[in-house]
This record gives sequence, C-alpha cells and structure tokens, in this order.
Amino acid sequence: MGAGIFFFAYPTGMLIRLLTDPGLATGEIPRFAFRLHHSLSKRIEQWALRRVSCGQAGQVDTFNISGTEWPVFSSVFYLWSTEALQKAWEEDPSLSEVMPAKYARGTIEAATALIADPGHAKWVKDHWGEDYLKRENLFYRMLLISGLTSYEKLLCNSSYRASLAEQVDTLAKEIDASPYGLLDDYPSECYPVDILPAIAAIRRADKVLETDHGEFAARALRGFQGAILDPETELPAYIADSKTGLGYGSARGVGLSFMLIWAPELWPETAREWYETYEKHFWQKGRLVAGFREFPQNYSHARILYDVDAGPVLAGYGVAASAFGIGAARANGHFEHSYPLSTEALVASWPLPNGTLLIPMLMSNLSDAPYVGESALLFSLTRQPIISNGRDAGSWPLSVSLALCFYAGLAIALTVAAIARIVMLEKRFRKEPRYTSTRKFTVWVVLIMVGTMAFLMSWPIIGSLLILLALLVPWKSRYSCP
Repeated sequence: MGAGIFFFAYPTGMLIRLLTDPGLATGEIPRFAFRLHHSLSKRIEQWALRRVSCGQAGQVDTFNISGTEWPVFSSVFYLWSTEALQKAWEEDPSLSEVMPAKYARGTIEAATALIADPGHAKWVKDHWGEDYLKRENLFYRMLLISGLTSYEKLLCNSSYRASLAEQVDTLAKEIDASPYGLLDDYPSECYPVDILPAIAAIRRADKVLETDHGEFAARALRGFQGAILDPETELPAYIADSKTGLGYGSARGVGLSFMLIWAPELWPETAREWYETYEKHFWQKGRLVAGFREFPQNYSHARILYDVDAGPVLAGYGVAASAFGIGAARANGHFEHSYPLSTEALVASWPLPNGTLLIPMLMSNLSDAPYVGESALLFSLTRQPIISNGRDAGSWPLSVSLALCFYAGLAIALTVAAIARIVMLEKRFRKEPRYTSTRKFTVWVVLIMVGTMAFLMSWPIIGSLLILLALLVPWKSRYSCP
C-alpha cells in the first residue's frame, strides 16, 4: 500500500493540482514552480558543493558530453529559473513566503561556484588549451557569462564582475570580428543553437555591467541568414561551418526550440517569422499527443532514435525539442502550443512526495548531472511571454487524461489489493467478538483513507503519521495458529 500511495496515489492528486494551475494557460509563472524550485534548491546545493570539493569533474572523460557539459548546464538552468522566480516574487510577494534569492542563497552560491570552477572546465581546456577563455569555445563561455550574470543580479554581489566584464567584451568582439558571425564550440564544430543564446547572454549582462552591445546584437543577425539556412525550411541549420558560413544538414527541433526561447529578446520580428515557419514544418498534433518534431515533416529520418542532444525521438516527436518547446512557445506567446506541451510534460514527469520528478531525473546523467532534467523543465516553465499573439490555450491531449487514469487506476488497484490481503489475514487469525474487530477495522479504514487524502492534498507528513497510526491499531488481543 505504501508503494501505491508514494508512486501512484500522491502523483494522481498532485497532477490534478498542477494541471489546473492557471499559469499553464496564461503565460504567468505557475505557482507550483516555486515548490519545485524549493525542492531543487536543497538537492542542487548539496550536489554542487560535493562535486566541486571532491574534484569529480576532473575524472570525467573529455568526450563524455553528458558528464562534462550537463553539470554546468544544470547549474545555469537553475540560475535562469531562479531569476525568473525572483522577478515574479518581486511583482507578487504572495507567491512565496520568502523570496527565492533569500531561501536559495546557498544554492545560488554553490551553483555559481561550480560554473566558475576551473575543474569543471577541464574538458574545454583539453580542446582549446590554456587560453580556453580567450578564443572561440563559445558554448562554455556562454554558460559562464550566463551564470555570472545571474549571480550578480540575484545576490547583488560583484565578486565575479571583473571576469564577467572581460568575457562579455572579448566574446562580443570575437563574434563581431568573425567572417560570418559564427564561432566554434569545439574545434571545427559550430552550432548556431549556442551562438544565439550567447548573444542574448551578452545583452543580459549589459544590464548588470551598465554596458551597451545593442549595435553588436543587431549586426549579429547576419550569422542566421543566407547560406546557413536549411533550404527546405529556411530556418537555421543545426550545424554550420564557421569558416565558410555554410549550414549542414537539416534544421532540428532541439536547436530551434532553444533558439526561439531567446530570439524574441534580440530580434522580435525575426522571432515571429521563425516561429511561424517552425510551426509549419515541425509542429505535429494527433489525437493522443502533440509536440515538436526533431526533424521536418518531410525529412527522411528514423522515426525512433536517440542522441545526447535531442534525447529520445519517438514517432518523429523530439523529447528535448518539445521540452524546450514549452519555453519557446511561452516566450513567443503561443499558448496553444505551450499548454498541451506543459500538461504532457507534467504527467510524464511522475512527481513524488519528496519533490522529485522521477522521469526527468531518470533521463539525466545520474552520476554526473542528476538534476539537468528537472532544472531544464523548470527553466522552460518559467519563461514568460515577450511577444503577444492572442492565442488561446485550448485543451490538453488525450494522452494526459489517459495518464491520469493510469496513475489513479494503479493506486486504487494496489490499495484494494492491500486491504483485501489484510482483511484475509484478520479473518484467519482473529478470535475476538465480531463487533470488536469490525469497530477496529472501521477505525483502520478511516485512518488509511484520511491519510491518503492528506497525501493527495500535498501534506505528506500528516499523511505518513495517519497511516503509521493505522498500522498501530490493535486488531486483536490474542492470536492462535490455524
């Protein structure tokens, strides 16, 4: 019964609460995001402190992408989410008893220390050498700028200001001076999906440093025009050659979703055009499921695959494309996409009483980056509209209702099975008068039911105490073997 309550009954009740949060349909930050942030803050702080102190990052193979990139990415996702929640709290303090920047101060410091830790830069040092902070290496430098910017904004602490100012200035100049507005992440590996967020990171840092790279950002649009575009969709290709400005292969959902989270901040009209084209070629909706594809609709590619960037791709749907698609749709004001995607993500997340989202955790790198899935989902759910489209949210897909039935059905089945087993044992061993056993059984049932309801209403401590009390009910005063 305990397993039924923990893994099925509680998730059913919690999901009903999550799915009815008005923020999912309106673009406001959902109230439950604060609860998830509280839970993540406790876990990420301990993980980040332990990982930096033990030097675990230095033992990871340079070409282990999830083991090298994801720990830093996890911390940046968390800090971006904290920024959004802090801003929402400043506008409406009723969202949380304590402001995020205060209750999460230790986690903010620990996450930033991990991002700035030279040990967590070992893999890019191996690629670029000791001057890894002075040339190309765009992905890592984008994360570094983003993390240090969030740190100063949240804690009003200028400890990292000199490093931040240097990175912003040198990276902006290097992108601007490049032949096509493109830089490599790794030697001979250029991904536009990282260049656009880097430009946005520079502009966000301007607000902290009181600098202005507006003209640079306007010129930087050149890196997403011309030969870099996928000829089929006229959207930026996933991979490019920084030396020739040519795009290779198809545009991909994971890259476009992530870029479209940031594009409205930089180039609103371009973002609007890109999103409409993205919807045309990548949005896929059936009776059961709705989501963004990893590859365009007419692209001949395996319907089922997996890679470290896209995650699982099933029937054309990209898990990472749809997860980041939540943030892209919210930022671009397309609630008719963000709402079904959000509801699907929530029922697929399998929330547990301890605050963990089971499925995102299992899809993470449990040894090196156990919180990248949860922090990425929180990041997407905390994006707010920059462009207004006046689109209604609509309804959730059939798969969401089926998932709720799955959770509730298994919870009921396991509970009934446990009760039936206990009743059978009680009948087998009792020798008390029937009215006494019936009365005790009634008390037991009431305690179990009220305890379960407490779990469903997100009071796990009260629920646990009531269920424990039920287990202490004296079923009989004497026993005999059959």
